[in-house]
Amino acid sequence: NFVSTNVATSDVFAGKTFVITGTLPTMSRDEAAKFIESNGGKVASSVSKKTTYLVEGEAAGSKAVKARQLGITIINEDGLKALAQGEA
Repeated sequence: NFVSTNVATSDVFAGKTFVITGTLPTMSRDEAAKFIESNGGKVASSVSKKTTYLVEGEAAGSKAVKARQLGITIINEDGLKALAQGEA
C-alpha cells in the first residue's frame, strides 16, 4: 500500500503542538516531525504557552529549560511513540 506523506495516518495528535529538541535515539528531528504530522499534530520551532509536548533528546538545551519553566509536559522518543499508540 502506498501512503502519501501528506495523508494523516491517524489524528491522535490533533490539536496538539510539539517542539523537538536535542538528538533523538532512533529518529532524526525531521523524521520525528513527519511522524507527529502524520498523526495529526503540529510541530513548532520554539516553546510557548501553546506547546503541548516537548520531545526531548540527548543534549537538549534552552528549549527544555523554557518548557520546564512553563510547565509543559516533556516526553522522550519512546513516550512519543507510546502517545501515538494511545498508551500514554
